[in-house]
Amino acid sequence: MDIEADIRALQLDSAEENNGVGVVIPADQNTDGAEILDKMEEDLKDEVQESAPVPDVQQVVSASEDHDQEMLLPVHNPAKAKEKAAQEKAAKEEAEEEAEANKKRHLNVVFIGHVDAGKSTIGGQILFLSGQVDDRQIQKYEKEAKEKSRESWYMAYIMDTNEEERAKGKTVEVGRAHFETETTRFTILDAPGHKSYVPNMISGASQADIGVLVISARKGEFETGYERGGQTREHVQLAKTLGVSKLVVVINKMDDPTVNWSKERYDEIEQKMVPFLKSSGYNTKKDVIFLPISGLMGINIDKSMDRNVCPWFSGPSFFEVLNAIEVPPRDPNGPFRMPIIDKFKDMGTVVMGKVESGSIREGDSLIVMPNKEHVKVVAIYCDEDKVKRAGPGENLRVRITGIEDEDILAGFVLSSTVKSVPAVTEFVAQLQILELLDNAIFTAGYKAILHIHAVVEECEIIELISQIDMKTRKPMKKKILFVKNGAAVVCRIQVSNSICVEKFSDFPQLGRFTLRTEGKTIAVGKVTALSGASSSA
Repeated sequence: MDIEADIRALQLDSAEENNGVGVVIPADQNTDGAEILDKMEEDLKDEVQESAPVPDVQQVVSASEDHDQEMLLPVHNPAKAKEKAAQEKAAKEEAEEEAEANKKRHLNVVFIGHVDAGKSTIGGQILFLSGQVDDRQIQKYEKEAKEKSRESWYMAYIMDTNEEERAKGKTVEVGRAHFETETTRFTILDAPGHKSYVPNMISGASQADIGVLVISARKGEFETGYERGGQTREHVQLAKTLGVSKLVVVINKMDDPTVNWSKERYDEIEQKMVPFLKSSGYNTKKDVIFLPISGLMGINIDKSMDRNVCPWFSGPSFFEVLNAIEVPPRDPNGPFRMPIIDKFKDMGTVVMGKVESGSIREGDSLIVMPNKEHVKVVAIYCDEDKVKRAGPGENLRVRITGIEDEDILAGFVLSSTVKSVPAVTEFVAQLQILELLDNAIFTAGYKAILHIHAVVEECEIIELISQIDMKTRKPMKKKILFVKNGAAVVCRIQVSNSICVEKFSDFPQLGRFTLRTEGKTIAVGKVTALSGASSSA
């Protein structure tokens, strides 16, 4: 009896769950229970349908259309959106990289030579012939030069922009300009030729890939520049030390009445220059090209000259020579290095310099050495254009945040945070002594001015380690206390402030230097070892 009661209770529960109505199925009608339940379900459905309003056909159609529209609307999927954005960014970067790769190659050309050889005039003529300066400006400069009774200086006014330079006809600062040929973009660095401004010439040459040595063919002018004390010699030695591996020797003023395109004069200058260039370390067959030109008249600059002008010369024009010069190899994937040559304030701190290694992009986090200030790249300007990225060899202006311009000095280096540039106060170097003042002796305690990339610092020789045998190029075993003119020596050099240098074998541009004293270059050298180097890592 108890079992029967339990079954009835269970049936009562299940009936309540199924239709919410407490229908009790008697035990003896158990066999037809399923049928009754089915019937009750059908009745319930009918009731629901009767109570619910019949929908209009149009409503049904529009409802289904709404549903379809909902299906068509994009479903917000954060992962997919992120992936799409990443793909778009990658495609954009790839396009930028391609544009960068297809960009014309870039070369820095420094004009060096004795004062009055015609460097600024040639620079001005190049800009005029390549369409960077229009006729109206030229007429204005001609008028200005006439007023100063200096008719032949008007082309130089394109490069020499400040009043002091125009009044004296002497370049003081390194002039900077840009021009393009079909294959190459060039930056002209017009270095001063006067001996008082050699430090400025050094800063110009340290940024250059190739040098243009300008020699005046005018009677007396070549001799003045070439003799001892003339700037032609010092500039060639400095250019070689500063890493200018290719030299175009342009013999200018060939149209001068004292020369009149004379082959004898041209050959005489070439014969005197070749042995000197060889002694300065240039391979005159591979790395040096001689050209006769007229800077003032623009002859043999942009196109080969007429045989009527110069019957004996059938070689290429100046532009053709520049286009054919091979660009020195550079590493776009190496650690980033940009020695700072100048800085100014313009909506933040802007630094200028030439990228010696690596690449830079907007948004990069870099470090300014030696003061270890972490900075962020906000904008990059190449020539006058704003760019997203830039590779090695480019002259840039970079806007950075995280540092004030007064905390930056010329010679500081903008560097990657990983493998940052070492900062030292002492290093070991191999020196070639050129010419000591008044035949002085070179010994520990000797003080001079050190020029290395954009750094200009007082330094002291604190130890002579060994002398180098000029024949074998190997260090001698004999201990030395002093050396004289022409000697090569390994020594330890100390500076009072921390400077950024690299071993010459790792980064030639940051490892070669000159020593000067009392306005004369006394030695050239390269860094062979760093002592007590500190980096950001």
